[in-house]
Amino acid sequence: MERIQLADDLTFSRLIHGCWRLADWGYSREQLLGLIEFCLERGITTFDHADIYGDYTCESRFGEALALKPSLRGQIEIVTKCGIKLPSKYGMKLYDTSKNHIIASVEQSLRHFHTDYIDVLLIHRPDPFMNPEEVAEAFLQLKQDGKVRYFGVSNFKRLQWEMLQSYLPFPLVTNQIEVSAYRLENLEDGTVDLCLEKRIPPMVWSPLTGGAIFSADDDRAVRLRGTLEQVRGEVGAETIDEVLYAWLLVHPARMMPIVGSGKQERIERAVRALSLPLSREQWFAILQSSMGHDVP
Repeated sequence: MERIQLADDLTFSRLIHGCWRLADWGYSREQLLGLIEFCLERGITTFDHADIYGDYTCESRFGEALALKPSLRGQIEIVTKCGIKLPSKYGMKLYDTSKNHIIASVEQSLRHFHTDYIDVLLIHRPDPFMNPEEVAEAFLQLKQDGKVRYFGVSNFKRLQWEMLQSYLPFPLVTNQIEVSAYRLENLEDGTVDLCLEKRIPPMVWSPLTGGAIFSADDDRAVRLRGTLEQVRGEVGAETIDEVLYAWLLVHPARMMPIVGSGKQERIERAVRALSLPLSREQWFAILQSSMGHDVP
């Protein structure tokens, strides 16, 4: 599988396995280990987490599976996020990007994963109460201590990215954003353009819109399904999942879609998308069916 260069000594697999719903899959440690190995056999080595996933349980579940075969740690890249506090633990939902919270979150993640380093740490959401000096201090300390190799953000817009970057002595390596043929906001508002400008490959969450594209009955979804089915037939894909992934993969921004499924067949569909020959005309046909009109 293609590798995407984020730094001199850091590459991600072009497809990333997402663990947001890991707690819902009902897998034993052995079954989860089997899924990790299934991904590795197909070249998917990067795994996306957050401290809050599964109400603070997904990291530890993943770590328990890894502990069954510790040698796998050197074969994978672990991405995790921090900065959100949930009501179940803190009584209300809020953001916390203070130095103390960032460092405490990382220490907790390290314990959960049974590892001594995180490959990439992301700030999960833009924090309107962020003190960027504290974030920079936390990042520097974690990097100097060898606990986090690289840093990035998630769901940041241009000004938020540039503000935080201005406080750091090293570059942020990615922005994890929502992009799909159904959700065009980050393509339209300059967020993807920022990634191109900074040569930052974005991680892409919800590339299948959480499954909404398959069942929604609004005009956009209906139009899109029709076009996706047409393109599916033209390129010889088995399902429209593959076309949705291919639509992201052919974009010049080197997008890295996150495959958030515990089902092997859905992971296989994403892998098949890597070889789909989507043309410029097909890409624009999908875009315009989503917009509901021709490009200007």
